[in-house]
Amino acid sequence: VQLVESGGGLVQPGGSLRLSCAASGFTFSSYGMSWYRQAPGKERELVAVISSTGGNTNYANSVKGRFTISRDNAKNTVYLQMNSLKPEDTAVYYCRRQAYWGQGTQVTVSS
Repeated sequence: VQLVESGGGLVQPGGSLRLSCAASGFTFSSYGMSWYRQAPGKERELVAVISSTGGNTNYANSVKGRFTISRDNAKNTVYLQMNSLKPEDTAVYYCRRQAYWGQGTQVTVSS
């Protein structure tokens, strides 16, 4: 199992980023996927979850209405579209499938 995140970077408050997580080594369409984040000095927290078909999603209250999780099972990729970014969204963002984690991608929201 391999999960590789990309798309992080530096963005101004109010801006947008789209994270991608490319998966390999398993039957992607059979598993729910999730995004987590960890800010400096804080515990890792769940951001969003998506079912195997993409038909069900759930979000942390802190990102509801601003972030959207989606997936393309033909491309073995899960996405996190992040809009209206705030400085408190600054963190390393991780893709997860059960016990497997990606290496993370840094998102920094700052002016």
